[in-house]
Amino acid sequence: MKSLQERKERRDILEKKLADAEVSEEEQNNLLKYFEKKEREYMRMQRHKMGADDFEPLTMIGKGAFGEVRICREKATGHVYAMKKLKKSEMLRRGQVEHVKAERNLLAEVDSNCIVKLYCSFQDEEYLYLIMEYLPGGDMMTLLMRKDILTEDEARFYVGETVLAIESIHKHNYIHRDIKPDNLLLDRNGHMKLSDFGLCKPLDCSNLQEKDFSMAKNLSGALQSDGRPAAPKRTQQEQLQHWQRNRRMLAYSTVGTPDYIAPEVLLKKGYGMECDWWSLGAIMYEMLVGYPPFYSDEPMSTCRKIVNWRTHLKFPEEAKLSPEAKDLISKLLCNVEQRLGTKGAHEIKIHPWFKGIEWDKLYQMKAAFIPEVNDELDTQNFEKFEEADNQIPSATKSGPWRKVRTHFQ
Repeated sequence: MKSLQERKERRDILEKKLADAEVSEEEQNNLLKYFEKKEREYMRMQRHKMGADDFEPLTMIGKGAFGEVRICREKATGHVYAMKKLKKSEMLRRGQVEHVKAERNLLAEVDSNCIVKLYCSFQDEEYLYLIMEYLPGGDMMTLLMRKDILTEDEARFYVGETVLAIESIHKHNYIHRDIKPDNLLLDRNGHMKLSDFGLCKPLDCSNLQEKDFSMAKNLSGALQSDGRPAAPKRTQQEQLQHWQRNRRMLAYSTVGTPDYIAPEVLLKKGYGMECDWWSLGAIMYEMLVGYPPFYSDEPMSTCRKIVNWRTHLKFPEEAKLSPEAKDLISKLLCNVEQRLGTKGAHEIKIHPWFKGIEWDKLYQMKAAFIPEVNDELDTQNFEKFEEADNQIPSATKSGPWRKVRTHFQ
């Protein structure tokens, strides 16, 4: 009875949103039919005890230290999903079991168009499997690698949807802690959903002590982590090119990248939901400038820069950011006590940079980019992975994006 009541509540919410969104009657009916289809799939999977043999694994779209993500087809119905396959021994060895359990519980609990939907989970002796909706639009990392930078209108759209996604998980008392472009997935219409397809371990900063960070502060970043002189200052274009060369390798390495991690998380002094708003600021900076605000040649050097953000947060003049954009980023990349979002997402929503956004209609608008998707098995918007060895995915420019202008009046 509880599940039927929840199903009715979900339909009522959808009908209300469609009515408020000024969608034509035909479009409303099509969306409601799609909703009913997805609900039936979800209910059927809940009733039937699923296993790996129920699915045919297809193209790999993600790979890391714990396992892989593939699109797969359910043999009984032909429906296409994303299968996240995690090696249990690796998760145990790296202490990530609780993190994965929390992700599974969150995805099962949260019913939001901002969060990737989890249909079911199961395990065998070696692996844990999560069967999730497949979003063929790729991820924000791939989009940024193809585009270099976004206009402020384009960035405003995706930062806005990320705000709604973070707000959604915070309402369920969940802290993501690892929000980065790799975890912002796009559906076939270009709308963003938050996930955790990153299969790499968190950066190990255990060998860094607080005194190391203090030393870096005193030196104002003049030395790298091994004591060598820091690289000469680069122009925005040089830094962008350097970041582009190293981005893919960092994303799929087993070391992980700290570029979006809040200083309080690095210092292990205790942290709350505010750390996710720091990550939002770092992503917004990358969208508009082309690389993260504290990027360095070495991850440990990046950690030092993050902890000493007062010295290292700078806005290149060539980027031509608006005063409002600089102000919002500065109020996200700052001390916890002053950080916007600490008292709730509404602090961010009312910032002048978002002037004109209709928050309750954001997911009904045309997206800033419409990905090219040819069919339900299309993976052209994801990086290509070698099936045999643990190799870095090859650079690809396939899957062009069709741009749609987005204006907030």
